[in-house]
Amino acid sequence: MKPSFEPLIDQPNVVVLSKDEFDPRKHIDFTPPTKTYTMADLDLPENTGVSPFAVSEPFHLFTTEAIHRMRAEVLSKELRGFAPQFAPFIYDTWKNPETLAIVSKIAGIDLVTEMDFEIGHINISVKSEKQKEEELRAYAEKASADADEGIAGCPWEDDKPIVDWHTDSYPFVCVTMLSDCTNMIGGETALRTGTGDILKVRGPQMGCAVVLQGRYIEHQALRALGTAERITMVTSFRPRCPDQRDDTVLTTVRAISNLPELYFQFSEYRLEILEERIRNQLRILRETKRSGKKVDTRKLKRFLHDQERFLAHMNKEMVEDVKMGEIDDSHLLSERSIKRQRVGSVVF
Repeated sequence: MKPSFEPLIDQPNVVVLSKDEFDPRKHIDFTPPTKTYTMADLDLPENTGVSPFAVSEPFHLFTTEAIHRMRAEVLSKELRGFAPQFAPFIYDTWKNPETLAIVSKIAGIDLVTEMDFEIGHINISVKSEKQKEEELRAYAEKASADADEGIAGCPWEDDKPIVDWHTDSYPFVCVTMLSDCTNMIGGETALRTGTGDILKVRGPQMGCAVVLQGRYIEHQALRALGTAERITMVTSFRPRCPDQRDDTVLTTVRAISNLPELYFQFSEYRLEILEERIRNQLRILRETKRSGKKVDTRKLKRFLHDQERFLAHMNKEMVEDVKMGEIDDSHLLSERSIKRQRVGSVVF
């Protein structure tokens, strides 16, 4: 399915796009982030997530050619859930061990992609040149008026976020910018700290990315001005180790997804985790028996209880009657955010 909007987005002038497969030597141009923030930096308990890491500053990740290849795939097909078939370059990019190693190193934990369904989720914002100029003019007028009155409050664009306060369905996300944001004003990600204060992380430039442990940190995307297009690619990640907890929920994705495919992939990887946990537990039991030791019944029962909870969580997330387009507030963490969401619509 091709995008339904008119092609206001023009492909950059590139002589010829290569048809080569993803090659990290050719397509990765990684520069480590200048700073990463921990949960402690955000005044959140260090055990809030599955890693002390919270969020990175933007860092350069891909070459110009890689970004052009991604844009070509993004603007030719509907990607959500179908990256392996219709976007092989994007799919291979995020499955490549070197890409995974970079994201894992920044996050402070060994990660894999959440599931194929969540590789290369695309957010596209398109404005006409007239709309862009009107916004910039309104911004300049307000900035001038505020300066005359000595006001140093929130910028104009902060009052109208693209997405309101939320937590992600998946433990980690890597957000990559596919647009030229040279003249962009705003576009930051706002994070709510443990004290209720707001920390803003600037938006990435073209070819750059940000890693966020978004399942555990309430955040919102602030509006961007000064650009006719803004295309971001979001790929989600979870811990590779089956013994790590997996707090994935489907709250924010059920209502915008092909449910049979989403539920299949969610069930598949969760059951694979369970399978590996059971195999490990069985190995421990057999080794204990061979060594002539007694089975630690209390420890075994605790393991079984944890797996019961794991399965119950899976069952709870696979809701049968889903009203497409509506998202409830169960993904939110703070009462303040829940109350704000309930005042307005929860459809986004």
